[in-house]
Amino acid sequence: MAQTDNRTANTRATVANTANTRTTDTNPENTHSIADYADVLKLLGDKTRLSILKILSQMDSCICHLAPMFDMSQSAISQHMKKLKDLDLVSEEPRKQWTFYSLNTVSEHYPLVKSILDQVPDDLIDLTQLEANIQEMVCS
Repeated sequence: MAQTDNRTANTRATVANTANTRTTDTNPENTHSIADYADVLKLLGDKTRLSILKILSQMDSCICHLAPMFDMSQSAISQHMKKLKDLDLVSEEPRKQWTFYSLNTVSEHYPLVKSILDQVPDDLIDLTQLEANIQEMVCS
């Protein structure tokens, strides 16, 4: 019985150490920890942020074009963008007095994000509404 308890304790210690260290066993280029993946997945667990990333995977957009799609204020969308930008999931590009966002395809997290976005059907996001917003609306 004591031997079983020791194995269980050793297994728990190994799992805890693995979760907090960078792993390179199966892929020498993979230097992400479990915490890194959890941070990305936590951000993508929000339906607004997941939807924004799906949109940005298909077209660049400004906050003022996204806000009406989500029935949110520009400042609320801006807060979502800040979180996405903090993890380097989106890129921003100034265009005149506005800032346009796109999915950051050179981010270290891009392969994970892309694999998740590939699972989200394109028809769940109504891009025709976004395109209409772009045509009709001047950012303010």
